Amino acid sequence: MDVFELKNRDISKSECLELFENDDLFFDTLKAADELREEICGDVVTYIINANLNFTNVCNLNCGFCAFKAKPKDENAYFMTPEQVGKKALAARKAGAMEVCVQGGIRKEIDTHLQVEMVKNIRKETAPYGGITIHGFSPMEIHSAAENAGLDLKTAVEMLKEAGLDTTPGTAAEILVDDVRKNLCPGKLSVDEWERTIKTIHKTGIRTTSTIMYGHIENNEDRVEHLFRLKRIQEETGGFTEFIPLTYLHENTPLYRKGIVKSGASGLDDLRMYAVPRLLFKELLPNIQVSWVKLGAKFCQVGLRSGANDFGGTLMEDTISRAAGAKYGTNMEQKKIEECLNQIGRKPQLRTTTYSHVEEAPAKIAVRV
Repeated sequence: MDVFELKNRDISKSECLELFENDDLFFDTLKAADELREEICGDVVTYIINANLNFTNVCNLNCGFCAFKAKPKDENAYFMTPEQVGKKALAARKAGAMEVCVQGGIRKEIDTHLQVEMVKNIRKETAPYGGITIHGFSPMEIHSAAENAGLDLKTAVEMLKEAGLDTTPGTAAEILVDDVRKNLCPGKLSVDEWERTIKTIHKTGIRTTSTIMYGHIENNEDRVEHLFRLKRIQEETGGFTEFIPLTYLHENTPLYRKGIVKSGASGLDDLRMYAVPRLLFKELLPNIQVSWVKLGAKFCQVGLRSGANDFGGTLMEDTISRAAGAKYGTNMEQKKIEECLNQIGRKPQLRTTTYSHVEEAPAKIAVRV
C-alpha cells in the first residue's frame, strides 16, 4: 500500500484496518498524517484555557474502565448543588478559564431540570465577570436526565440550550460497537441510542466533540467501525468540533483488577490513533487533540508530529484521569503549554471551544481574602 497516496482520496475500511495492523506501514503512516496535518492546519497548534468540573462522583453504572465512581455512602462520595456548581465555575472564571466542562455520574436524582439549574447558576455567577463557555453533559447524561424528567430528548436538549448550554462533550462513546459495550460499559446507551442522541444535540444547534477510548478489550476492527461511524455522523450533521483519542488508563480500574486486561494501549497504538484518523477524516474533521494528562507533554509533542494539531486545555483539574492512574498532573499553565509547543517549532494559538482563534487570554480576577 502507498500510504502517501491515501492523503488524496477516501480510505476504505480494509485500508484503515491495515494502517492499524501493518507494522511495516507504521512510520509512513505517521509521516503521511503529519504532511496532511500541515496541509490542512499549517504549523499552528491550538489550545484553550479551561477547567473540568465534575459535580458528582456517585454513579449507578458499572463501567469496567472507571476508577472514579463512588457509592452514595462512600467516604469520598460527593454531589454538588446547582449553587455549588455555579460557585465552582466562578472560581474557574476568576482563575482565567474561558470554558468549564461540566460532567458527573449517572443517577436517578439527576434530571434535565437539575441540569438546567446548574447551567443557569453558572451563567448567573460568571456573568458579572464576562461569562464563561459552558461545555457540559455527555450524551449519556443528557439522555438519562431526559428519561428521569419524563421528557423527550429533543425537548430536553432545547431546554438546556435555552438555559445557556453552549457545547457538549462527545464522551460516553467509548467504543461504538455493541458487543464491546456489553462487556465494557453495560447500562450505557447502545450504539444506535448514542448516535440518535448526538444527532439530536447537533440538530438542535449544539456542537460537540467526538471521542474514542481505546486500549482495553476492543480490537482493531472495533476501532475502525467506531471511526467510520463518527465519519458518517459528521458527514450528516457537521456537528463535531474535534476528535479526541483517549487512551485507556488501566492501573486502578475494575478491568485491570479483575485480570481482564493486562495493560493499556502501546505507544505505537497511541500514535496510530492520531495518524489514522487524520488520514481518514481529512478536512471533514480537521481538529485532532492530544491528551497531555494521559500521555504526558513529551509524548504529545510526538503526537503533534503524527497528525494531531490541538493540545487540549489547561484543565485545572481532572479527577477522572487522576483516579484511573494518570501520572502527569491535572493542571498545565498557559505559559508551559506554549513553551512545549515552541520546543517543537510550532505556533501556539489560543482558541475558543469551537475553534475560533483568540488573540488574548481573559484576565484573571483577583480574589479578595
